[in-house]
Order: sequence, then structure tokens, then C-alpha cells
Amino acid sequence: MKRRCVFLDRDGTVNVAPPPGEYILNREQFRLLPGIIDWIRIFNRLGFLVVIVTNQRGIARGLMSQEDLAEIHRQMMLEIERGGGRIDEILCCPHEEGVCACRKPQPGLVLDAQARWDIDLASSVLIGDAETDRELAARCGMGFIQVRDGHVVGGDL
Repeated sequence: MKRRCVFLDRDGTVNVAPPPGEYILNREQFRLLPGIIDWIRIFNRLGFLVVIVTNQRGIARGLMSQEDLAEIHRQMMLEIERGGGRIDEILCCPHEEGVCACRKPQPGLVLDAQARWDIDLASSVLIGDAETDRELAARCGMGFIQVRDGHVVGGDL
């Protein structure tokens, strides 16, 4: 049976976004947005998979390593778990623009998750803060909810 999924963008949706043109490079810079753990717990209880899809170009630019990113994500997942939530998977594009099929708004990360988890994209939704998130949702035939600073500001459902 196909599963429903909530795909979450990371920076600006799950955590406080860095200033434009900057990157979250370590755990000390990473802060969850207020209420995000409650959102995740609600989706968990409704039976949705919760998958984070994130572009992390700072790796391609040599500003951080895969290990740095893994540590940020490990700490994030621990904090969410302590709050009673569960992230099923984190998928990341570490590439520069135009060199892969996984950098949002390209559908590679979502299609990878769909194949691995048997996801029904038409019954799934992407929550994000950027136009690239909206475009990704449209390319994959999913609904979209736009957020800003932890609040819903629009979307296409």
C-alpha cells in the first residue's frame, strides 16, 4: 500500500534560516523553529512519513564537510526525538546548481524517497519557504504549503 509523506524543506522551515547568501555550518548555528516539533508529531500521528529534503551547497563550496552536515542532522534528529517527533529520513543535495538531478527544484530527492518508501506523491505534501520548494512540489504532483518563520503564509493544495 502506497504511503503518504510530508516532505519538509530544512532551512527556513524546520530551523531558522541563515541570512541570505550564508550557510548553517555547524550545530551551534542550528536552531529549530518554535512549534516545528509539534507539527512533526502531528504528521507522525496521522501516519505520514516525514522526510526532510534540503539543498546544502556549502559542501560543494568547501565551507563544510559531509561529516559536519551529518553532525548537524544527528543533533537535529535527537532534539526532535526528545520532543516526541520522528523524522523518517533526511535527503540532501550537496551539489552546485546545474550539475545534478537532486538539487531542488529538480525532483531527484523526492523521486529517491518515493522509490525507497513507496510514497503516493498525489497524497503527499511539501512544506517549504522558497519558490524552489513550490516548483518542486508542482513537478512531483504534490500539494504545497508555504511557511515563513514557522507560520503558514500560503500554498497550493
